[in-house]
Amino acid sequence: MDIRPIRTEEDYRWALAEIESYFDHAPGEETPEADRFDVLTELVSAYEARNHPIEPLSPVEFIETYMEEAGLRQSDLAGLLGSASRASEFLNLKRPLTLNAIQRIHREWRLPASVLIQPYHLAGEVVTNQSDADQSAPT
Repeated sequence: MDIRPIRTEEDYRWALAEIESYFDHAPGEETPEADRFDVLTELVSAYEARNHPIEPLSPVEFIETYMEEAGLRQSDLAGLLGSASRASEFLNLKRPLTLNAIQRIHREWRLPASVLIQPYHLAGEVVTNQSDADQSAPT
């Protein structure tokens, strides 16, 4: 089995090319080729986690992505938040989500609350305590 550690970008490109060859002809289960594919994908995943980590989306980015994929518009978010100006302020990072808004979005759109409560940059600073943001930005 021709497998080696992935230590460099060259090794990484080699492993990706090896994995890509399986896309057209998937190996059968429990064969040496299937084992090779599994080992290569694990090596690539570990290398990517170390060298090419993907940052999680902020609550705003997450909601924007969801809205785009679900075909929703800012007016739909406004319906949940209570006004078009609140939706605009939130999407333009001028107002944090309140706890009530997070609960409504979670309940109506079934988005994970654990993502919606994450801190994010707002007007040059990080919202670190959602209860503080709730007090300064009522819904």
